[in-house]
Amino acid sequence: NYTINVVPGTLTVTRKVVTLKSANLSKSYDGNALTNGEENLETEEGWVTGEGATYTFTGSQTEVGESPNSFTYTLNDGTKAENYEISTVAGTLKVTSYTEAITVTITEHSGEAKYDGQIHNVTGYDVTINDSLYAESDFSFSGDATISGTNAGIYEMNLTEADFTNTNSNFENVTFVIVPGKLEIAKRSVTLTSASD
Repeated sequence: NYTINVVPGTLTVTRKVVTLKSANLSKSYDGNALTNGEENLETEEGWVTGEGATYTFTGSQTEVGESPNSFTYTLNDGTKAENYEISTVAGTLKVTSYTEAITVTITEHSGEAKYDGQIHNVTGYDVTINDSLYAESDFSFSGDATISGTNAGIYEMNLTEADFTNTNSNFENVTFVIVPGKLEIAKRSVTLTSASD
């Protein structure tokens, strides 16, 4: 009494959406690289229970600025890539300026001599910095650190703060303090004695 037609249906298993996002991290400049280290992702959504991945973070930021908190992943055993639609989003590694006060003390060299008709010179200066994070290579000098004199008297080097410029953008609060030096040429003692007769 029947003519039976069988029409197969379709069973579709779609890929599961997985979102992987690394964290946004920031710190003040300290000379060391800012990395995600061994920390977990900020967002890890969509894995089926018992499946997942392990992560290796490759992003690094040392100087003031920002860059991606990049990472790679390796699927765990039993986790098949064809079952997932995986999207990755890199967070940001941001290093901000070092704001602590840096004081660079410039102590001009000094010297002494006695007048002898020759030119006497004093050159250079000593540098003292109150923070080990800042170095002499982080600033430039555009003045003339030389004192010259021949005649008796006191001569000064006269360096100014404007002769020194911070060249490291990782620091924003740098002050230069000048301790004056001098060249002192003393008068020569001369004794004149007339003859006795």
